[in-house]
Amino acid sequence: MAKAPHRGTGYSFRGVEMQPIKNILVPVLSLLMAVPPGFAANHREAPITALDHKADITDVFAFRSYGGGATPRVTLILCVDPLQEPANGPNWWPFDPDILYEIKIDNNNDAVADISFQFRFTTEQRLPNLFQVYAGAGDGITAPANSPAPVPPGTLIVPPKITSFSSPGLGQRQSYSVSMVKGGVVTPVTGSGPFYAVPANVGPRTMDYAALFAAATYSTATPDVKVFAGTVDDPFWIDLGAAFDTLNLRSAIAPGVLSPAQDAANINITSDTVSGYSVNAIAIEVPVSMLTKTGAVEAANSTAATIGVWGTTSRPRLTARRAPLPAVSSGSWSQIQRMGNPLINELLIGTGFKDTFSMEQPVNDAQFASFFLDPTLARILNAATGGALSIPTPPRTDLLPLVTYAPPIAAPGTPSGPVADLLRLNTGVPPTAPASASRLGLLGGDPAGFPNGRRLFDDVVDISLRAVAGVLNPAFNISPNNRLGDGVNVNDAPYRTTFPYVADSPSGRDRRHIDPGEPGCTAGAGAPCVP
Repeated sequence: MAKAPHRGTGYSFRGVEMQPIKNILVPVLSLLMAVPPGFAANHREAPITALDHKADITDVFAFRSYGGGATPRVTLILCVDPLQEPANGPNWWPFDPDILYEIKIDNNNDAVADISFQFRFTTEQRLPNLFQVYAGAGDGITAPANSPAPVPPGTLIVPPKITSFSSPGLGQRQSYSVSMVKGGVVTPVTGSGPFYAVPANVGPRTMDYAALFAAATYSTATPDVKVFAGTVDDPFWIDLGAAFDTLNLRSAIAPGVLSPAQDAANINITSDTVSGYSVNAIAIEVPVSMLTKTGAVEAANSTAATIGVWGTTSRPRLTARRAPLPAVSSGSWSQIQRMGNPLINELLIGTGFKDTFSMEQPVNDAQFASFFLDPTLARILNAATGGALSIPTPPRTDLLPLVTYAPPIAAPGTPSGPVADLLRLNTGVPPTAPASASRLGLLGGDPAGFPNGRRLFDDVVDISLRAVAGVLNPAFNISPNNRLGDGVNVNDAPYRTTFPYVADSPSGRDRRHIDPGEPGCTAGAGAPCVP
């Protein structure tokens, strides 16, 4: 069994006590053992969440809103419960009322939450005698003339199509509360009525999913604050099968190096394994001035402009199983998972330490610094190419901007803070219009993209592969390091261009998972996927 990392002033690496993080430039004492990497953002990446998928955080997004409006705003999105099959009734994919979902903000560079947005869900079962939780068709279906007793002809059997949150066929209805915690003060975020979560997209006969989605996007009583929660298209994309087959990438991009034309194309050359799956998303849009420590919109060159963002899921410490009665939970909250940057726990943290990382606080991440600054994946890339892809010598100080407050994300002079897995967003950088944005974010010359925050359309797989290969060090910003990719460049569904930005959940009846060798790699367009 893996030994838990030491939590003192220094950090340990496989039981070897390391120097304090202020001396991080000393040579790393040992090399990481090569293990096959994982790739699906944070989909089922840790043993604890492989057994608790409802608490599994798949993705965290934080970006300057680009959907219009005079007030500079930030959109924060937390996605949970990965790889949902949209056709999987009869209960589909509700949020868990036993989980506390949080989006946390550090605005003074200490990797401790200064602001938290908390979400709690409540479930109603409004059709307890029906065998599935959603049902509907047209104007309803009644019992025919030969209906056996005791149900008389004309009795409503199937309710009308679900078009609103008051529709009788919406048997499972979830509402939620939102609170902002700042300086120890809890402030409810309220609206004109209940906040309802949009359900899974069962299919076109049963519900008008688009109408429910529109109704589930709420403006609140707090000016310029909006909220949304519901089942949506999984916004992540990747050739997961090729990645998990020990980097057995497709022939069109072998050995995982994109041609200039492939790199520039907003189409997929290989298949998106996540296509056709849904996920549960929580989104909140708030003014920039609510998030900075000064309470103002800071310029990009201000040392107060950059914030750190991460999400957590927590459960009560005690749960009593009382079959056949419902379980009862009590006690303080125990963190199950957290996520800041995409792929940190997935790609960098060793399997024996993933659960510890999931339950730890970012301020204590010095204990994981050896994983951050001598990534196993970089050594796999170096070995798999027979040395053709060279990598920097550890400790990898080129990766410090991803785990500290440092340029090119934070302004020069910003306190670096402790090494911590936070998604850092310079709130002073204006948003880039989607038509002008680069899927490669900062690496593509787009200052508003990952790793300066993260937008839905940022290709974090390609960006992360290249960063791990050393392209943040100018000496290694060369081919093949700066052409690495999986051949999946865009999502299978178009994102919205206004809050909450996520795409519609695939229809349970009509969803399609695009497989290798099939036509329609990019939302039904393009050449066949390369097997």
